[in-house]
Amino acid sequence: MSEQLGAFHVKHLGESGSQAPSRQGSVTERNATDTRATRLSAAFDDTPLARELAELTARRRVLSEAEVTLPTRTHIMTVSNQKGGVGKTTTAVNTAAALVAAGARVLVIDLDPQGNASTALGVPHTADIPSIYDVLIDDFPLADIVQASPESPDLLCAPSTIHLAGAEIELVSHVAREYRLRTALTTYLEGLDEPLHFVLIDCPPSLGLLTINAFAAADEVFIPIQCEYYALEGLSQLLGSISMIQKHLNPRLHLSTILLTMYDGRTRLAQQVAAEVRTHFPEQVLETVIPRSVRVSEAPSFGQTVIAYDGQSAGAVAYREAAVEIVRRAARTESEQ
Repeated sequence: MSEQLGAFHVKHLGESGSQAPSRQGSVTERNATDTRATRLSAAFDDTPLARELAELTARRRVLSEAEVTLPTRTHIMTVSNQKGGVGKTTTAVNTAAALVAAGARVLVIDLDPQGNASTALGVPHTADIPSIYDVLIDDFPLADIVQASPESPDLLCAPSTIHLAGAEIELVSHVAREYRLRTALTTYLEGLDEPLHFVLIDCPPSLGLLTINAFAAADEVFIPIQCEYYALEGLSQLLGSISMIQKHLNPRLHLSTILLTMYDGRTRLAQQVAAEVRTHFPEQVLETVIPRSVRVSEAPSFGQTVIAYDGQSAGAVAYREAAVEIVRRAARTESEQ
């Protein structure tokens, strides 16, 4: 009996002795796993992607807390660049939507025969729809063609149709051909019960009669500039055109805003173009730059601005920041006058 008890005692001692190292090993493994996870997390936090996400989150927070004072008069801005493909229409519609998100009432006048601004705002612009062509050629009241965007009742659009492609030829024979848009817009603004804060005119990439009508109707020029070398050449041509319009048609026209678009901070060229533009136009260039963004490119295919399509994306945040700058500049300009 004593031999059996002794054997039982030895057996269980052996079992307990073999289990103790196992439990200690599992604790050690868990600690090692936690340490590796902590190191991986710390390593990720120090990656460019993590820093970019953290910065974007901080910018969203600042925007959500931003307070702006809307201007008391209507600011009419023509979004123009004689060079095509610089993000002109994209900037016009997304800035308009961002201004509305900041509390403003905005009208976008689509003066480009391609009608891309009308598409991006979700506004019908088939050939049978009354459009800005009818205003310029047939003296339609602007109020008869303005439509509200599905995104917001405060985001209005005067659409363009394919008929506008022939408007420049037809305008040649009209009296006061350079002031057709200005006359119609003035009448429209005077008849509004609730005034607009901003009017953005999207121009075609040329200096024809349509663009001249936009310059004659506007107070300010808003130039989007792609961060590439050719954009600088286009800018110098545009400044010459603005000077000519000031001298002969609209003395109050002035360059108020420049926005750097399609910015890729990884390339030295983009950094050099941005630095050069800021050197020559320190008062006009916005602090905000618009990065290259897939979301910004995708939004028009859904008939939306990037603000409605993905309001938390980097592109949407950048346009909202630009809109806040524009509103604050407008309010500051009014206070100084």
